[in-house]
Amino acid sequence: MSTGVLDPETRTLDQPYPDTAKPPSSLRRFAPFLLPYKWFYIASIVVSLIATMTGLVIPLVMQRVIDGPITDGNFSAVWWPAAFVLLLGTIDALGIWVRRYLVSRPSSQFEISARATVFDKLQRLSVSAHESWESGQLLSRAIADLGSLRRFMAFIGPFIIINAVTLVVGIGVLLVQSWQLGLIMLVTSVPLVIACTKFETLYRVVARDAQDQAGDVTTTVEESIQGIRVLKAFGRSAHLGKQFLRQARTLRGTELKKVRYLAIIWAVIVGLQPITIGAILAVGTYSIVQGTMTVGTLVAAIAIVAFLLWPIESFGYLLAELNNARTAADRYWEIMDTPETVTDPDNPVELPERIRGRVQFDRVGFTFPDASSPLLTDVSFVIEPGETVALVGNTGSGKTALTNLVPRLFDATEGSITIDGIDVASMRLADLRSIVTVAFEDPVLFSASARENIALGSPDATDAEIAEALDIAHATDFVEQLPWGLATRIGEQGMSLSGGQRQRLALARAVLGKPRVLVLDDPLSALDVDTEAKVQKELRRVLAHSTTVLVAHRPSTAALADRVLYLENGRIVEQGTHEGLLATSPRYREVMGSIHG
Repeated sequence: MSTGVLDPETRTLDQPYPDTAKPPSSLRRFAPFLLPYKWFYIASIVVSLIATMTGLVIPLVMQRVIDGPITDGNFSAVWWPAAFVLLLGTIDALGIWVRRYLVSRPSSQFEISARATVFDKLQRLSVSAHESWESGQLLSRAIADLGSLRRFMAFIGPFIIINAVTLVVGIGVLLVQSWQLGLIMLVTSVPLVIACTKFETLYRVVARDAQDQAGDVTTTVEESIQGIRVLKAFGRSAHLGKQFLRQARTLRGTELKKVRYLAIIWAVIVGLQPITIGAILAVGTYSIVQGTMTVGTLVAAIAIVAFLLWPIESFGYLLAELNNARTAADRYWEIMDTPETVTDPDNPVELPERIRGRVQFDRVGFTFPDASSPLLTDVSFVIEPGETVALVGNTGSGKTALTNLVPRLFDATEGSITIDGIDVASMRLADLRSIVTVAFEDPVLFSASARENIALGSPDATDAEIAEALDIAHATDFVEQLPWGLATRIGEQGMSLSGGQRQRLALARAVLGKPRVLVLDDPLSALDVDTEAKVQKELRRVLAHSTTVLVAHRPSTAALADRVLYLENGRIVEQGTHEGLLATSPRYREVMGSIHG
């Protein structure tokens, strides 16, 4: 199902690799995002290399000046080399500016595209997939991790290449100038290579731990904000605060471990530099005394080594950021490789122009993905067009799970569900959800205007249609009393409204447009008796035009239905009218009495 976030061509980026194929590295899998900008990246690297190489040319100019004009005492011959050094410095400065200009737009666009792709993927994943992830983990992967990846694409990745080339060329220049001095540089680089290899292995593990722990902290913070009323009401803010501190301390310990690894690699990198310079100075001085090397060559060699200090020192930082980016990429592709279990069929059935709304369950069974036993077993019934059927049963009997199967929030694991004889699994999800609307017991509202929340499923709804939906939900009065009426922005999760107000807005959203099939999961549970009676009176008009599946926890709600199905342990054990079951079924009376009481 398309969410409209990306073009169809972009969606091929998130196709999971089959188990039999060996996928490329997680960072390499981002290549399709960068291909449109490959020449920008290539140009930025070339420009940076040219600018960096100017720094290697300057010591060679110094050598010529020392061994030439200075040795000969010819001051007038210094002007041209000085001007040339000034030109090289200007090229270096311009190269830095051009490199940043070339990569700024591609790296930002990469972050936008990758974030849009993962958002699109999250919208297409099934509800069960979402329930297997903590929201804080998803947030950290979609926000913080992509920030790390953008930095890698803009700076870390290119400079790993640039600094590596600079080191190779620099050592090559040293070898040409004096093979003895170049050999010293190579020998002292061996411990550095060994340390970097060991560091990369250790740091990658701890970097992954740190990012996962940061996701856990994000989850705790998010839950504490969303559940602030409950925490305050039960006086448990301190308890969650202790949990947050425990997680924060664990994260701090992991981050300190990263710091220790960084300190070791930096100590090796920085400690080798004086050894290298000291050895070069000793060998160079001896060679000058022996007459086999000029002063200019030694000065140039030391200048080249000093110039290479930054590429060498930066490798500790670059390797750390490389591992952070690898970990972020691994976490990103874990989401993207999650299988989509509720999808459009390969050959969808086209819906007829007129949908009557006859719903049939035929030997339907359902088991949650992580469950060992089925929740629903051998459920069969028919709802005729315009009929309202209520589902009643104890908690855990499978009522809500059954309603979730109609719009394919979950897929039945056995049997079939049809609307007008068409299997819902053979319909496009967009087509199915255009004829089936849902109102959940726990209403979800978004940080948008009241109008946008009501018209979520029907963005083209007219003002008259929205007004009618508000009337049915008995929400017109309180919406008109909002500061800006329908234009009033509802806070996150609708927390600025009462539970009953949120539920009535969700009900208005469900009945907008008079859907052919209406699924209501106890939509009036938060209403007082007086308001419930008024809403029921208006709701009867809608139910007469829609085929309705209604989860009922109150006798008054069950009384709205033409027929009641009583569920027990995932099976329909009794059915009839509300009044008939009250008269003939002791267990139905018991459930209705316990709920009502």
